[in-house]
Parts: sequence; structure tokens; C-alpha cells
Amino acid sequence: MLTELSIRNVAIIDHLQLSFGPGLNLLTGETGAGKSIIIDALTLVCGGRASADLIRTGEDEATVEALFDLSGLPVLRERLQEAGLEAGEELLIKRTLSRSGRNRVYLNGSLATLGQLTDIGRQLVTIHGQHESQALLRPDYHLVLLDAFAGAVELRQRFGAAFDRWRQLGDRLAHFDEQERDAAHRLDLVAFQADEIAAARLQPGEEQQLVEQQRLLANAERLSCSTGGAYEALYGGDQSLLGELKRVVAALRDAAAIDTALTPLHNLLDEGYLQLEDAALQLRDYASRIEADPEQLKAVEDRLDLLVRLKRKYAPDIDAIIALGVALEAELEELRGRSRSRGELEQELAAQRSLLDRLGAELGSNRRAAAARLEQQLGNEIRQLAMQHAVVQVAFEPLVEPRANGFEKVEFLFTPNPGEEARPLAKVASGGELSRLMLAFKQVLPEGEAPTLVFDEVDTGIGGAVAGVLGRKLKNAAASQQVFCVTHLPQVAAWATQHIRVEKRIDNGRTSTLVTLLDGPGRVQEVARMLAGEQISDAALQHATEMIEQSSGA
Repeated sequence: MLTELSIRNVAIIDHLQLSFGPGLNLLTGETGAGKSIIIDALTLVCGGRASADLIRTGEDEATVEALFDLSGLPVLRERLQEAGLEAGEELLIKRTLSRSGRNRVYLNGSLATLGQLTDIGRQLVTIHGQHESQALLRPDYHLVLLDAFAGAVELRQRFGAAFDRWRQLGDRLAHFDEQERDAAHRLDLVAFQADEIAAARLQPGEEQQLVEQQRLLANAERLSCSTGGAYEALYGGDQSLLGELKRVVAALRDAAAIDTALTPLHNLLDEGYLQLEDAALQLRDYASRIEADPEQLKAVEDRLDLLVRLKRKYAPDIDAIIALGVALEAELEELRGRSRSRGELEQELAAQRSLLDRLGAELGSNRRAAAARLEQQLGNEIRQLAMQHAVVQVAFEPLVEPRANGFEKVEFLFTPNPGEEARPLAKVASGGELSRLMLAFKQVLPEGEAPTLVFDEVDTGIGGAVAGVLGRKLKNAAASQQVFCVTHLPQVAAWATQHIRVEKRIDNGRTSTLVTLLDGPGRVQEVARMLAGEQISDAALQHATEMIEQSSGA
């Protein structure tokens, strides 16, 4: 439910702050005062089309803010949470328009997209006013209304889920058949590639090991000479470095026996001798293992050449080639099992189509049975709304292939005058007729899809006693949903739960809009003005009082 609406710099409105309650909220005032601008602002904050032309002359930016009570909308609150938005019991929507084109949308203070706003706004407010915004102009909405009247919403949802599954299976089969044309060639190619990769018996990390092995084998003679020569120099005979060092250590040992101050130096050299001796022995062992092996070197180089060819052909590194080999083996298995897979897919598709046909037949039967009842009940309602000769018909067009909502197209046809052929609503119904038709629907389907309804132009072309009926029907609709209505008829205004007067004023050469929430005496005064014009007589005041009292009593 809408509880607050703030409008700044929209058309002739400089700044308005409005509060609303449940029930029937009526806006009245002279033509051009700004009533429709308020509806336009509400449309804007619910995701309607924006234009820089809406920005007040002389201003760079326009802002509309709306506060909604979500306490009775748990599903919407869950969707807000799923979108990562704050979802308490209130939702503050803010939309700004800028002449620079940098428009912004905020939901509870968080920046949001226009798509998110449109989706959420559709769940909060349904606006039935200007011709281009009428939901009744869309044939797909006709089907929604018919299914709601028929009590077939759940069945339609089941059909939609079955249709989605059937279409997915069909797409898979079509893709399957498209692949089939190239399957034989693909099978040969995949088999060759999988066999080539498998035959290589690749191991993770082996390339680095081979590179290291190749480097050692290619330099075997040099390594043998270097390590063998080092061993000879260290340990090769009496003239070796270790032989000389051994004699130095022995001499220092004798000297340390005389002067103990030399003992640390002797120990240091002795430790160095032992370390050099260990290094010499390791060099000897290393040199003994080094052996030039041209055949082994060639085998390593051949293996590296193979890896280079595979990398050039399949992937930039060995791990990626191994992963590709696994994927090719899986694809090869799938290609070899295509015949079996296609048969299973065909069976599943046939079973899904059988389910779709059964649900579609049940859904179509429910719709056709409900259509006759809907035509009769709508006829009764619209005759009470100054459309005595109008007729609404539900036209069915069977479909060869199903759509997401069934095996038939549905469209409401309308004729406002006797003797004329019924034609689609979008072609023959005026804005006022569409609003009254929607109001008639709200009588036969009182629980609407959004908690707030807005009616504009609903009183076009009616008056007198019919206007009182219109007011009563608006009040009936407001029993289950918050309703807003712009009206010029006192008979309708008398039914208001909350009555708001919209006036135009001129200050210092600038036009602006003034809004007043009317109390009891104010309501009487406004209804009297609507009855008698600017010269309000005592009789008009008395008549206005009686109308309000009668409406309250009813």
C-alpha cells in the first residue's frame, strides 16, 4: 500500500508531500490543476517511461519518492532480499530525472536498475488511466484475467512448467540432429586425437624433468671432466690439496701441544680438512656415475620433440593436453552412444508432449467454460456503468502448436453500440471505456494482482445516477485494495475514504500546484463546488452533505 508520495519539480509541481491511507483515495480539482501530473509521478516512480519534458521549467532535476507498506507482501520482500536489497516492512522508492540524462533509481537507499524498478512497481501498483498505459490493451493480459476468473492460475503454471521442459527437450533434440550431420566426421577426428594423446602417455610435470635430463646428458663429458679433475686436485696423491693440508694440520697439532693458544686454529683447519675430504669423495662418486649415453640423449630429445608437436597442435602446456585428452575420451563415448541417446531423448520428448496435451486440454476446457460466465457477469457490470448497449466477447483462436500459456490465443472483443461488429479492445474502446471495463473486472475479480489500483478517466462520458453506481463500485474495489481515482463527478467524490483537492496557484508569475487533504467540512465544500461551480449556494451545500452521508451509510 502507498503511504507517502513526494514530488519535486515535476511539470507545474514545485514540491508536494502527500500521505495516503487504505480505501478509496479520490483526487478532485479544476482541469489543469495538476491531478494527472500526480498520477504521472506515481507512474514514474513505479517504472514508467521518463522524459526530460517532465522536469519543471527552470530546474535541472526532478525527483519523485514513494513509500510503500510491505507488511502484507511477504513474496515481494523475499524477492527484494534475493536481489540484495534491504527488505523491511517498508520500501522507499526514489527516482530522479536530470536534463543531462543521468537518471537514477534508488530502492531503500540502494542504487537499482530501471528493470528492477519496473518489476517491483508492477507488483505494487496497477495504473488504469491514459490509453497507452491500459493493461487491457494487451491480449496476453486478457488471458491472465480469464485464467484468474476460471480459477485456473495453478493449472496454467503447471502447463507453463511442462511447456518449458518440452521446449528444452525439443531444443536438445534439434541440436542433437544438427550435430548428427557432422557426427561421422567428428567421430573420426575425435578418435584420432584421443588416440594420439593417449599413445603419448603424458605425465604431469614430465616436460621439466626431460629438459633437465637432456641438459645433463648433453653435457656429460664436460661434467665428468670437471668433477673428475676436481677430485684429482683435492685427493689425487701426495701433491694433492688434501695431502698438503694434511701436513699443515699435523704441524699445527704439534705446535698446539706446545702453545694451547693454537688449538682453535688447529681445530678449524682440521674441520676444514674433513669437509674437503667429504667433498672430494662426493665428487669421485658423482664422476663415476657420469657416462655419456648418445642413445639415451636421443631418446630424451625425441620425447621433447613429441611434446613440442603436441603443444603446438593441442594446447600450450602438458597439463592442458592431458585435460583435453580426458574431454575427448568423454566426447568419443558420447558420439559412439548417440543412437542410444537419441532414442531415449525421443521417448522423453514424446512423454512430455503427452503431458502437455493433457494439461492443455484441461486448461482450454476450463477457459471456455469460464468465458461464457465472464461475458455474462461483465455484461451485468458494464450496463451499470453507462454502457447499456456495450458487449464484451471472449474470442478463442486455436493454435497448431502450443505456447507457454496454452493451446489457444484469447482476446477480448468489444462493441460499444448495438449493431456493430465486436472488434479488439485496442481498436474501439476509449480511455474512459477501458477504465470502466477494468473496474467491471475488479467487481468480478475483486482480488487484484497489485495492492494499489489507480483509475484515471474512469468517469468520462457518464453522469447522474450512473456516477453514483461508479462511486459505489470504486468503493467496493477499495475494500480489498487501495484505490486511487481522479474524478470530476461529485457523485463519485462523495464515496471517498480520503478526499484530496488539487488546486493551481500563481505566485510571482510562476504556476504551481497546491494539494489539500480535506476534512469533513472541506469535503462538503468541495463536493458542493463540483455540483454548483464557484458560486456555492446553501442548497448545493445541503445536497453535498446528503450525498456524503448517503454514501457513508451505504
